[in-house]
Amino acid sequence: MTDKSSSGYVTVFVTAANKDEAEVIARTLVQDRLVACANVMDVVTSYFRWEGKVQTEDEVVLLAKSRSALFPDIEARVKELHSYDCPCIVAWPIEEGSADYLAWIEAETSTR
Repeated sequence: MTDKSSSGYVTVFVTAANKDEAEVIARTLVQDRLVACANVMDVVTSYFRWEGKVQTEDEVVLLAKSRSALFPDIEARVKELHSYDCPCIVAWPIEEGSADYLAWIEAETSTR
């Protein structure tokens, strides 16, 4: 483990309408060097309130590892590629991690 608590690395959580959309977003974020890695996890069932009604939809989850400084660019790119009016794009800090893995995130992402 590293001593880089709240080190500026984040996991970004995005839900997508389907696997194809999630894969396009994941591949684009990696190609654009906004994230070092993106995992696409097939169908989850989401329950949410939208336009005054409780909704239930099958969605796909994308988890990506990056730097917090890149979140505004990640958010903008996801919004460009996403089919939802209001996509879920949230991040939480990586409090601790393998020094080698965090260095890899650093090396594979761009600060533009």
